[in-house]
Amino acid sequence: MTSDHPAEAGDERRRVDWDAESATFDDEPDHGLRDPVVREAWAARLRGWLPRAPSDVLDLGCGTGSLSLLAAEQRHRVTGVDLSPRMVELARAKLAGRDAAFLVGDAAAPPVGEQRFDVVLVRHVLWTLPGPARVLRHWRGLLRPGGRLVLVEGVWGTVSPVGLSADRLTGLLAPLVRELRVDRLSDDSPLWGREVDDERYALVAVP
Repeated sequence: MTSDHPAEAGDERRRVDWDAESATFDDEPDHGLRDPVVREAWAARLRGWLPRAPSDVLDLGCGTGSLSLLAAEQRHRVTGVDLSPRMVELARAKLAGRDAAFLVGDAAAPPVGEQRFDVVLVRHVLWTLPGPARVLRHWRGLLRPGGRLVLVEGVWGTVSPVGLSADRLTGLLAPLVRELRVDRLSDDSPLWGREVDDERYALVAVP
Protein backbone atom coordinates (compact mmCIF):
# COMPACT_ATOMS: atom_id res chain seq x y z
CA MET A 1 0.00 0.00 0.00
CA THR A 2 1.36 3.37 -0.92
CA SER A 3 -1.50 5.44 0.42
CA ASP A 4 -2.11 6.31 4.03
CA HIS A 5 -5.77 5.55 3.35
CA PRO A 6 -6.12 1.98 2.02
CA ALA A 7 -9.89 2.33 2.02
CA GLU A 8 -10.51 -0.62 -0.28
CA ALA A 9 -8.72 -3.04 2.04
CA GLY A 10 -10.49 -1.71 5.10
CA ASP A 11 -13.86 -1.70 3.38
CA GLU A 12 -13.30 -5.26 2.17
CA ARG A 13 -12.49 -6.47 5.68
CA ARG A 14 -15.54 -4.75 7.11
CA ARG A 15 -17.77 -6.35 4.46
CA VAL A 16 -16.70 -9.83 5.58
CA ASP A 17 -19.19 -11.52 7.89
CA TRP A 18 -16.67 -12.37 10.60
CA ASP A 19 -19.35 -13.95 12.77
CA ALA A 20 -19.93 -16.46 9.96
CA GLU A 21 -16.20 -16.85 9.33
CA SER A 22 -15.64 -17.69 12.99
CA ALA A 23 -16.97 -21.22 12.47
CA THR A 24 -13.97 -22.16 10.30
CA PHE A 25 -11.47 -19.46 11.30
CA ASP A 26 -9.35 -21.80 13.43
CA ASP A 27 -8.99 -24.31 10.57
CA GLU A 28 -6.08 -22.27 9.21
CA PRO A 29 -2.86 -23.57 10.83
CA ASP A 30 -1.70 -20.11 11.99
CA HIS A 31 -5.19 -19.18 13.26
CA GLY A 32 -6.21 -22.12 15.41
CA LEU A 33 -2.65 -23.21 16.28
CA ARG A 34 -3.93 -26.78 16.62
CA ASP A 35 -0.74 -28.33 15.25
CA PRO A 36 1.74 -28.59 18.14
CA VAL A 37 4.63 -27.55 15.88
CA VAL A 38 2.82 -24.42 14.68
CA ARG A 39 1.67 -23.63 18.20
CA GLU A 40 5.18 -23.86 19.64
CA ALA A 41 6.58 -21.76 16.79
CA TRP A 42 4.20 -18.92 17.70
CA ALA A 43 4.81 -19.42 21.43
CA ALA A 44 8.56 -19.12 20.87
CA ARG A 45 8.12 -15.94 18.84
CA LEU A 46 5.91 -14.41 21.52
CA ARG A 47 8.53 -15.18 24.15
CA GLY A 48 10.93 -13.08 22.11
CA TRP A 49 8.48 -10.23 21.49
CA LEU A 50 6.75 -9.87 24.86
CA PRO A 51 8.36 -8.81 28.16
CA ARG A 52 9.72 -11.57 30.36
CA ALA A 53 7.84 -10.34 33.43
CA PRO A 54 4.03 -10.67 33.57
CA SER A 55 2.60 -7.69 31.69
CA ASP A 56 -0.66 -6.22 30.46
CA VAL A 57 -1.14 -7.13 26.79
CA LEU A 58 -3.78 -5.63 24.51
CA ASP A 59 -4.48 -8.05 21.63
CA LEU A 60 -6.26 -6.10 18.89
CA GLY A 61 -8.20 -7.98 16.23
CA CYS A 62 -7.78 -10.99 18.51
CA GLY A 63 -10.07 -13.30 16.54
CA THR A 64 -10.73 -16.50 18.46
CA GLY A 65 -7.97 -15.68 20.95
CA SER A 66 -5.19 -18.05 19.89
CA LEU A 67 -2.36 -15.54 20.47
CA SER A 68 -4.13 -14.30 23.59
CA LEU A 69 -4.04 -17.85 24.95
CA LEU A 70 -0.32 -18.18 24.28
CA ALA A 71 0.32 -14.85 26.02
CA ALA A 72 -1.81 -15.90 28.99
CA GLU A 73 0.10 -19.18 29.23
CA GLN A 74 3.25 -17.05 29.48
CA ARG A 75 1.71 -15.36 32.57
CA HIS A 76 0.63 -12.15 30.86
CA ARG A 77 -2.70 -10.46 31.59
CA VAL A 78 -4.60 -10.14 28.31
CA THR A 79 -7.31 -7.85 27.03
CA GLY A 80 -8.57 -8.86 23.59
CA VAL A 81 -10.66 -6.76 21.22
CA ASP A 82 -12.43 -7.91 18.06
CA LEU A 83 -15.17 -6.49 15.87
CA SER A 84 -17.02 -9.82 15.74
CA PRO A 85 -19.20 -10.77 18.73
CA ARG A 86 -18.92 -14.44 17.75
CA MET A 87 -15.12 -14.28 17.63
CA VAL A 88 -15.13 -12.67 21.08
CA GLU A 89 -17.45 -15.38 22.37
CA LEU A 90 -15.06 -18.09 21.11
CA ALA A 91 -12.07 -16.28 22.60
CA ARG A 92 -13.78 -16.06 25.98
CA ALA A 93 -14.46 -19.79 25.90
CA LYS A 94 -10.89 -20.57 24.81
CA LEU A 95 -9.45 -18.58 27.72
CA ALA A 96 -12.02 -19.46 30.35
CA GLY A 97 -10.45 -19.36 33.79
CA ARG A 98 -7.44 -17.35 32.62
CA ASP A 99 -6.47 -13.77 33.46
CA ALA A 100 -8.08 -12.41 30.29
CA ALA A 101 -10.96 -10.18 29.21
CA PHE A 102 -12.46 -9.79 25.75
CA LEU A 103 -14.37 -6.86 24.33
CA VAL A 104 -16.34 -6.31 21.15
CA GLY A 105 -14.98 -3.24 19.40
CA ASP A 106 -12.97 -1.66 16.61
CA ALA A 107 -9.23 -2.38 16.66
CA ALA A 108 -8.57 1.14 15.36
CA ALA A 109 -10.22 2.65 18.45
CA PRO A 110 -10.49 -0.08 21.08
CA PRO A 111 -13.03 0.47 23.87
CA VAL A 112 -10.54 0.39 26.75
CA GLY A 113 -11.16 3.85 28.21
CA GLU A 114 -8.21 5.20 30.19
CA GLN A 115 -6.57 1.79 30.64
CA ARG A 116 -2.96 1.59 29.45
CA PHE A 117 -0.88 -1.45 28.51
CA ASP A 118 2.67 -2.73 28.41
CA VAL A 119 2.16 -4.26 24.97
CA VAL A 120 -0.16 -3.61 22.06
CA LEU A 121 -0.14 -6.83 20.00
CA VAL A 122 -1.71 -6.78 16.53
CA ARG A 123 -1.57 -9.51 13.88
CA HIS A 124 -2.73 -9.07 10.29
CA VAL A 125 -5.05 -6.17 11.08
CA LEU A 126 -3.30 -2.84 10.45
CA TRP A 127 -3.17 -3.31 6.67
CA THR A 128 -6.99 -3.39 6.57
CA LEU A 129 -7.54 -0.15 8.49
CA PRO A 130 -8.00 3.25 6.83
CA GLY A 131 -5.42 5.83 7.92
CA PRO A 132 -2.73 3.53 9.37
CA ALA A 133 -0.54 6.47 10.47
CA ARG A 134 -3.41 7.84 12.56
CA VAL A 135 -4.14 4.38 13.97
CA LEU A 136 -0.50 3.88 14.95
CA ARG A 137 -0.48 7.18 16.83
CA HIS A 138 -3.58 6.08 18.72
CA TRP A 139 -2.07 2.70 19.57
CA ARG A 140 1.11 4.38 20.80
CA GLY A 141 -1.06 6.42 23.16
CA LEU A 142 -2.41 3.20 24.69
CA LEU A 143 1.06 2.24 25.95
CA ARG A 144 2.52 2.85 29.37
CA PRO A 145 6.01 4.37 29.51
CA GLY A 146 8.45 1.72 28.35
CA GLY A 147 5.71 -0.21 26.55
CA ARG A 148 6.00 -1.68 23.09
CA LEU A 149 4.06 -2.27 19.88
CA VAL A 150 4.26 -5.77 18.40
CA LEU A 151 2.87 -5.72 14.85
CA VAL A 152 2.74 -8.86 12.70
CA GLU A 153 2.02 -7.94 9.08
CA GLY A 154 2.90 -8.86 5.51
CA VAL A 155 2.12 -8.62 1.83
CA TRP A 156 0.13 -11.56 0.49
CA GLY A 157 -0.39 -12.76 -3.07
CA THR A 158 1.50 -12.22 -6.32
CA VAL A 159 -1.13 -11.29 -8.93
CA SER A 160 -2.94 -8.66 -6.84
CA PRO A 161 -0.88 -8.39 -3.66
CA VAL A 162 -2.47 -6.90 -0.57
CA GLY A 163 -0.96 -5.94 2.75
CA LEU A 164 1.59 -3.58 4.23
CA SER A 165 5.29 -3.99 3.48
CA ALA A 166 7.92 -3.81 6.20
CA ASP A 167 9.46 -0.78 4.50
CA ARG A 168 6.12 1.02 4.45
CA LEU A 169 5.32 0.23 8.08
CA THR A 170 8.82 1.16 9.19
CA GLY A 171 8.38 4.52 7.48
CA LEU A 172 5.08 5.11 9.25
CA LEU A 173 6.46 4.18 12.65
CA ALA A 174 9.89 5.80 12.53
CA PRO A 175 8.66 9.28 13.56
CA LEU A 176 6.71 7.80 16.49
CA VAL A 177 9.27 5.53 18.18
CA ARG A 178 12.86 5.52 19.39
CA GLU A 179 13.55 1.78 18.97
CA LEU A 180 12.40 -0.40 16.09
CA ARG A 181 13.21 -3.97 15.07
CA VAL A 182 11.97 -6.00 12.12
CA ASP A 183 11.90 -9.80 12.39
CA ARG A 184 11.49 -11.49 9.02
CA LEU A 185 9.07 -14.42 9.21
CA SER A 186 8.73 -15.69 5.63
CA ASP A 187 11.41 -18.34 6.12
CA ASP A 188 9.92 -19.59 9.40
CA SER A 189 7.61 -22.16 7.82
CA PRO A 190 6.46 -23.73 11.14
CA LEU A 191 4.63 -20.46 11.88
CA TRP A 192 2.41 -20.97 8.84
CA GLY A 193 2.22 -24.73 8.68
CA ARG A 194 3.76 -24.62 5.19
CA GLU A 195 6.39 -22.95 3.05
CA VAL A 196 5.53 -19.38 1.99
CA ASP A 197 7.18 -17.12 -0.57
CA ASP A 198 5.54 -13.78 0.18
CA GLU A 199 6.59 -11.09 2.67
CA ARG A 200 5.77 -11.79 6.31
CA TYR A 201 7.35 -10.06 9.26
CA ALA A 202 6.93 -8.72 12.78
CA LEU A 203 7.87 -5.24 13.86
CA VAL A 204 8.65 -4.52 17.51
CA ALA A 205 8.72 -0.82 18.36
CA VAL A 206 9.32 1.11 21.59
CA PRO A 207 8.20 4.78 21.69
